[in-house]
Amino acid sequence: MLRYLFVDFNAYFASVEQQARPELRGKPVGVVPTLVDSTSCIAASYEAKRMGVKTGTLVRDAKQLCPGIQLVEARPYLYVEYHHRLVRAVEQCLHVEKVMSIDEMACELTGSKRIRQNAIDTAAEIKRSIAAGVGDYIKCSIGIAPNVFLAKTATDMQKPDGCTILDSDDIPDKLYALALTDLCGIGKQMHRRLQIAGINTVEQLYRASKLKLRRVWGGIEGERMYERLRGELVSLPPTHKQVVGHSHVLPPHLRSHDGAYSVLQRLIQKAAVRLRSYGYKASGVYAKVKYLSGERWDGATTFQPTTDTHVFVDVLARQWRDAPVRIARPVAVAVTLFNLVKIESSTEPLFPDVEGAPQLSTAIDRINNKFGRHTVYFAGAHHALSHGAAPMRIAFTHIPDIETEGDV
Repeated sequence: MLRYLFVDFNAYFASVEQQARPELRGKPVGVVPTLVDSTSCIAASYEAKRMGVKTGTLVRDAKQLCPGIQLVEARPYLYVEYHHRLVRAVEQCLHVEKVMSIDEMACELTGSKRIRQNAIDTAAEIKRSIAAGVGDYIKCSIGIAPNVFLAKTATDMQKPDGCTILDSDDIPDKLYALALTDLCGIGKQMHRRLQIAGINTVEQLYRASKLKLRRVWGGIEGERMYERLRGELVSLPPTHKQVVGHSHVLPPHLRSHDGAYSVLQRLIQKAAVRLRSYGYKASGVYAKVKYLSGERWDGATTFQPTTDTHVFVDVLARQWRDAPVRIARPVAVAVTLFNLVKIESSTEPLFPDVEGAPQLSTAIDRINNKFGRHTVYFAGAHHALSHGAAPMRIAFTHIPDIETEGDV
């Protein structure tokens, strides 16, 4: 039975740039976080992919593989704006049950739409709605299958601009042509574990017992894979956010000890705003710096749960005092708030181990929402802000709220 339709937008960031900028159409495009050779492409158009450029390709390598490549600095605001327009375009044809990422969404098929031809007609209607409402340079692959997992798998079987059906009668035979790593949930480490267990093909994976897959995965996720491959609907427990963080590749003018620290300060303030918007407290700060020499420095500190930016900023400052001033230049930084707990599930300590004023952070959020993102901020981030460092970034599994996170 066909229950789900999955939409996967092809080469999303690059396609949006080509839609927004007609001069880029038909040309190889690489989207980069910043215009320096030491960074990597975060997206590549299909013209660039045909020349060997893909997500993660170093810019210097991309230029060698594809001498005419057009490098474009990422514009997260634009991609979020287009994302919401695309959701509306799909909604005109079929309800979007869940947004999976910035470039993926799952829709449940109900009633007569589960009939094979009706599902195919709905997919074609979605493509027409996107072309008419958003632009004909935004292409998507659509998968139709008994569950979300197989529908997502189907989208990868015909790219770009394809439509693939995996009906109950197609399973498992149509899956056997795939590589194990073509399946969602099987990355490099899981692939190695499967090989150690004697599973080298999708056919062997399908024929393995539920108990064997539980042992390979080390838990219930193996049983879920067994069920997903057979088109069964898998119920998942409610998720709990584990961490909130940001990372940033430093531009050349901020590749110094002070520059790295200023960007770290900006990142932790951004993370704190997100933390509060999600309704969580954090009781840990982790900071990391990667150096040009390949060396790394990191620090982690735990404390009583709080939402207070001042506490996070102070903890980071104390960590940084232990960071060595190296001869090698820092090239990338990251901060993470961890040990998260829902605000309503936490209790205030009788004897706080840190000094802070959460009300001040909330007041700063309100001021910045009303008068602009940089109206009030902690001074440690000033150097980074004055150089425009660490703007909004999009992880594929996190779609920023422009109002909350837009320009923190």
